Amino acid sequence: MRRKRRTFTSEFKLKVILESLKERLTLAEISQKYELHPNQISKWKTDFIENA
Repeated sequence: MRRKRRTFTSEFKLKVILESLKERLTLAEISQKYELHPNQISKWKTDFIENA
């Protein structure tokens, strides 16, 4: 049985992005905290900065 792809709300993405912009934790620590891949956080952060 295949695992269902997770979906994330904009509020969750914003929370993760803002935490990564604060630079209090490393990208690896944030990815462990939220159970995300570091590349996913980087992509969300880049998209946010480009569209802000």
